[in-house]
Amino acid sequence: MKILIDMNLSPDWVQVFENSGIKSVHWSNIGDPRATDRVIMNWASANGYIVFTNDLDFGSLLAATQAEAPSVIQVRTQDLLPATIGNVVVEALRRFASELESGALITIDLTRSRVRILPIILPAKE
Repeated sequence: MKILIDMNLSPDWVQVFENSGIKSVHWSNIGDPRATDRVIMNWASANGYIVFTNDLDFGSLLAATQAEAPSVIQVRTQDLLPATIGNVVVEALRRFASELESGALITIDLTRSRVRILPIILPAKE
């Protein structure tokens, strides 16, 4: 499992993932900090990374494109510091590892995690 940490999250997450044996990289170390979400998604998909973000636009992109990759982990809490939610995130990564490898959108908050398997097919409008 390889995690690509979005710009809206601290680079401190790299150490949290490394301490848990999970390879990760912060987008600021590999790409343009002003890159669009689509560019980040395309890079993650092409390089076998899972996107870790607080940005709901990634889930919207997955739904709009009905993409099967990359997997996305969305964190939905006010406090995004690794010291506060690091254990919750790592636990969710381990719990949903097979879904993430196959293609999934995981939404994590402090009390629960939700999984949607990719591709996301929205109901047709009548």
